[in-house]
Order: sequence, then C-alpha cells, then structure tokens
Amino acid sequence: MGLVFNIQRFSVHDGPGIRTTVFLKGCPLRCKWCHNPESISPDPELVLRTDRCIRCGDCYALCKNHAVKGVDGAFETLREVCIDCGECVEICNAEARGLAGKEMTTEEVLAEIEKDVVFYDRSGGGASFSGGEPLLQHEFLLSLLKGCRRRNIHTVVDTSGLTTTAILEEVSAYVDLFLFDLKTLDDTKHREFTGVSNVQILSNLRRLSDSKKQVIVRLPLIPGVNDTFEDIKRTGEFVAELGNIREIHLLPYHPTGTEKYVRLGKEYEMEGTIPPSADDLSLYVKELRQYVAGVSIGG
Repeated sequence: MGLVFNIQRFSVHDGPGIRTTVFLKGCPLRCKWCHNPESISPDPELVLRTDRCIRCGDCYALCKNHAVKGVDGAFETLREVCIDCGECVEICNAEARGLAGKEMTTEEVLAEIEKDVVFYDRSGGGASFSGGEPLLQHEFLLSLLKGCRRRNIHTVVDTSGLTTTAILEEVSAYVDLFLFDLKTLDDTKHREFTGVSNVQILSNLRRLSDSKKQVIVRLPLIPGVNDTFEDIKRTGEFVAELGNIREIHLLPYHPTGTEKYVRLGKEYEMEGTIPPSADDLSLYVKELRQYVAGVSIGG
C-alpha cells in the first residue's frame, strides 16, 4: 500500500515519450516555491474549493468532529479541528471538497499504468514516479518499479535526491532514468529555502553519476535563490565535473500553483515573485552549454 495524490496519463514532460506519471505523497523538503503543496504532507489533506460551494449544509450536518461551522449563511471549515477523514468529500455533490491523497495497492497502480502500454511502445514512453518525493515511500516505490520491470515498462524517477545511500542503491537497480532536481549548490540557501541541507543530496547525485546511471539534472530557476550568473556557472561546473551527466533541463519559476495553497489553507511565501524573462533564460542556456551539451528549457 502507498499514498498517491494523482495519476496523470499522457504526460510528456516527465521523461521520454508518452508516459503515465504517478505522484506519491510526502516530501522531506519544504521548498518555498513548491507548485504542488498538496504533495508535501505524508497524510491525506482536505482541499476546499469555496467558489463551488452551494451552501447546502450537508458537510455541517455530517461532521461528527464539529469542524464545520455556519457563518452568515455560509459554512467555514476549522482546519485545526478537522481530521481529514474525507467523509464530507463523499457527500459534497458540488465537488467543493476534495481529499489529496488516496491509499492504493501496487496492483491498483500498475493496472492504471498498463492501460496505456500501446502508447509507451509507440512513443518510447513508460511510467514515471514523482511527488512529493517518491523515495520517501521507498518500499511502495520499489514494488511499483519491480512490477514495471516484469512488464518491460520503462521507468523514470523524479527525485529531490534526499534519501539514504542504502535506499538509493536498492531502488536505482530498477530505474531506467533519474530526473534529479538540483535546487542550489549553496548549502546556506538550500537550508533557507527548502528547510534541509544539500550535503546528502549532492552526495547521492555523485553516486548516481559514478554508477553510470542515466541522469538528467533538473534545475528549477527561482528568482532570488539560484538565478545569478554565478549560480548558473557553479551549477554548470559541478555537473561537468561529475563526468557522466549529459543533460540539464531548466525549469523556470511559475506561480501557477498558488491557488492550491488557498485550497489547503496554507500560506504561499513567494507571492509577487516574477518569473525569469525569455532573454534571461536564453543567456542561462548559453552559459550552461559551455559545460554540458544538452541544455533545454522545460522537460
């Protein structure tokens, strides 16, 4: 069993070809720019779309924990009281309530993946596992990867790289391609903006490179965090020194996930951040290509 918060079919940005991307819930990082805040907690979470509420009061009548109260003809959810049981989600006909996170078995997930095998075969695609941090549920992830291997389905793991050496080595034996998110080489900034050190992360990236695993480095470009030319130069030099990584994908900051914070009752800490311009992105690509041949925007 594992906790999944989304299965996205016909994905074209999580590895080669047409893919099915399975998003596993839970992440040890707290990136301030995260555009999937529903992925961070390892537990199910109530998602509220108040604009859809028709004020029927069914959630108020149902909730045994008194986490819903009436306010001026509308209904407010007390998140400090709510236990995220999901019972109110099932009776909300307006779909104003949702639950991020669903327990699924390995076979249930593999059954979803297998639905599109014909598209994988034609496009060179397969199954991708993302998050959150998929390695946080490493036993569940391992069972999924082994299931894909038995079915000859190409596998990708999109990871922040924060895990133990033992888990990385066990899982990597069943991974065809790693998409490795490299936030910043500056450990002080990494702690400030993600909540954790990057020491183990960089060690794991070196280990994957040394073991000749296929790895694409993904660099999220976050204004004020890692977008100076010194940052870009250091990243290019570091990846080149690894010796076995031929691609870097630049992922420009975007604010499209901010509404999710509202639905989860969370604060978005990077409000007002402006995405990098097309001109800046072009200069970043030019700089990185001095160190790594395969540099692209997106991926």
